[in-house]
Amino acid sequence: MIIERVVLNSRPGKNGVPVAENFRLEQSTIPDTVQEGQVRVRTLYLSVDPYMRCRMNEDTGSDYLLPWQLSEVADGGGIGVVEESKNKNFAKGDYVTSFNWPWQTVAILDGSLLQKLVPQLVNGCLSYFLGAAGITGLTALLGIREKGHVTVGANQTMVVSGAAGACGSLAGQIGRLEGCSRVVGIAGTDEKCSILVSEMGFDAAINYKKENVAEQLCKLCPGGVDVYFDNVGGDISDTVISQMNQNSHIILCGQISQYNKDVPYPPPLPPDIEKIQKERNITRERFLVLNYMDKQEASVLQLCQWIQEGKLKVRETVIKGLANIGAAFQSMMNGGNIGKQIVSLSK
Repeated sequence: MIIERVVLNSRPGKNGVPVAENFRLEQSTIPDTVQEGQVRVRTLYLSVDPYMRCRMNEDTGSDYLLPWQLSEVADGGGIGVVEESKNKNFAKGDYVTSFNWPWQTVAILDGSLLQKLVPQLVNGCLSYFLGAAGITGLTALLGIREKGHVTVGANQTMVVSGAAGACGSLAGQIGRLEGCSRVVGIAGTDEKCSILVSEMGFDAAINYKKENVAEQLCKLCPGGVDVYFDNVGGDISDTVISQMNQNSHIILCGQISQYNKDVPYPPPLPPDIEKIQKERNITRERFLVLNYMDKQEASVLQLCQWIQEGKLKVRETVIKGLANIGAAFQSMMNGGNIGKQIVSLSK
C-alpha cells in the first residue's frame, strides 16, 4: 500500500531555529497484510509540541527522549481509526491513540502501543485527547497537584508564562479550579491576552512584548506570587521569580525560550535570581509527567469531567494536511498557536 509520510530532512543544529524545511514529505509503502497482534490505522490527528525540538538534535539532552533519525519517519502524539485488526483488543472503527504515532497517513502498529479512546468523554472532540484530555492536560493538572501546593482558601496568586499555549491555557484554569484566588497570565500578543481573560477566566494577562512585565506584576499581584507555572524560562521567569513570596513554588513545566540553545535542562538561574530562590525557600523541582502515570486514569477522567461541565475551556490551532506539519511545528515554536497545535489529516 502506498502512503505519505514525513521524515526528518535535516537538523537545525543545537543552537539553530527549526524551520519547515527540516522536514520532508515523501511517498512510501507499507505491507498489504497485517500480522497477528497488529492493527492498520488511518491517521486523523497529529500533535506538534515544544519537546520535539529536543528530538531534532542528535543528542536530545534527555534520558527519556530518543532523537529522530535523518530520513526516518518522525513520530509523536497521534490519533487514528482502526481499519483492520488482528489484535483481540481492537476492532475496525475503534479510535486509538499513541505517544509514538508515526507521521504518516496510514500505519501498521503493534496493538500493545495503542490506547482505545472513548469519544463521548470529550463530547466527540477526538483531538482533545492529544491536548486537554491527554498528556498536555495531565502535565498541567499533575504539575499543579504535585508541585504547586495549591490550597483551597489560602488566597494564593498563580502566574502562568506561555499562558496562551497548549499547557499554559489549561494550567491557569486548573489553578483556579484547584483553589487559587488569583490567576495572571503572560503571553505575547494582545489577542492572546484578551482570550485568556475573556474566555479562559484569567484575572489579568500581560503582553510581555509590549508591557513592562515587572511593573505589571507589581500592579496585578500586589500580594506577590505564590505559585508560578513556568513554560518559558529565561528573562520572563527571572522577572517572575524576583516577585515570588517566601516558601512559594515554581512548577517547572517547560523552558521554550531555551530550547534552541545548547544549555542543560532545566537551565541554571542567573546568580542574583538563584540567590532570591534560596533566600525565599522557593521550590524549583523538575517536573516530568511520565513519572506520575499511576495517576493518569483518574486525572484524565477529572479533565474530561471539567470539559463536559464547561469548566475547562479548550482552544486549538488546527492546520490541515500532513504536508503542512513542518510549517505547523515552526509556527508553534514561534508562538503562532493559541492553545494546542494540531495537524488534522483525513476525516
